[in-house]
Amino acid sequence: MNERPSLDDIRRAPKVLLHDHLDGGLRTETIVDLARDTGYGDLPTTDPGNLRAWFAEASNSGSLERYLETFAHTVGVMQSAEALTRVAYECAEDLAKDGVVYAEVRYAPELHTRTGLPLETIVEAVLDGFARGGRDHGIRVGTLVTAMRHQARSMEIAELAVRYRDAGVVGFDIAGAEAGYPPTRHLDAFEYLQRENAHFTIHAGEGFGLPSIWQAIQWCGADRLGHGVRIIDDITEDEDGNPRLGRLAAYVRDKRIPLEMCPTSNIQTGAAKSIAEHPIGLLRRLHFRVTVNTDNRLMSGTVPSLEMAKLVEAFGYGWDDLQWFTVNAMKSAFIAFDERLELINEVIKPGFAALRDAT
Repeated sequence: MNERPSLDDIRRAPKVLLHDHLDGGLRTETIVDLARDTGYGDLPTTDPGNLRAWFAEASNSGSLERYLETFAHTVGVMQSAEALTRVAYECAEDLAKDGVVYAEVRYAPELHTRTGLPLETIVEAVLDGFARGGRDHGIRVGTLVTAMRHQARSMEIAELAVRYRDAGVVGFDIAGAEAGYPPTRHLDAFEYLQRENAHFTIHAGEGFGLPSIWQAIQWCGADRLGHGVRIIDDITEDEDGNPRLGRLAAYVRDKRIPLEMCPTSNIQTGAAKSIAEHPIGLLRRLHFRVTVNTDNRLMSGTVPSLEMAKLVEAFGYGWDDLQWFTVNAMKSAFIAFDERLELINEVIKPGFAALRDAT
């Protein structure tokens, strides 16, 4: 039996999140509190409800560049160790409340140095927040440290990822506007990470097309693709209307390279026109290693359960589909194989089985 799950049902399902930005998921109440405490005076409003509406309006412009501008305010109030720890703790709490059992949350340490915080202090503050939030709310959170692709600090950040990998940093990422800043600009960092047997994902195929995906995989050696939505450009139809994969798309599917897809965010940034037209539908039918993610919960006004509920509505998915996405994500996580297997077999599959029986 594979009836369509409701949003309330989905909230009870054990979920896995691989692509979520710490500075994109703050509570607006926290932004207002931190702005007051730190003297940050650039908020468009200090009313939490109005601020939430402002973020939603500014994020729905259809431009990745405008979308990224909203982060000036969240990053602006995350410039102390106390603020970083609080935001990380609340992130763990909010995800757990939505049924997430494992998450990898990313942030760029270099964006939080305006008041002179050392990179190590920043990393340790975030790790502390996630560790305490995880213990209190029954969720495991690993962090991805991110380098900004338009800057030149990727080697420093890669070294941080390796230094703290036994303390909760599970991998590395690069983020920011893709156009004009190809991943190969940071090739030395990726080569270093490979020599150190470290994991990394790369934002690719969101604001730019196939060349970005190709470089991320074939030049840089990415374990996963952040978004990867433009892989659809390498899939055509034959004369009978059947999908035909180009060489890059076939490689991504054959190698089981995980795609960290973020449907609502992709619509906001213009990478997709609607949920119903999002490439995730075709990619799921073709059995790519697709995962469902939030990207930025504040800017997109979303949570993992809501992303899944939108897919249920658009594509008629049932419990089997939602479990498939979830197991894909857990298989693709940057923690040890036996730990992934334990969560799949002892938490995820039994959790979905109980929900099937109940509905």
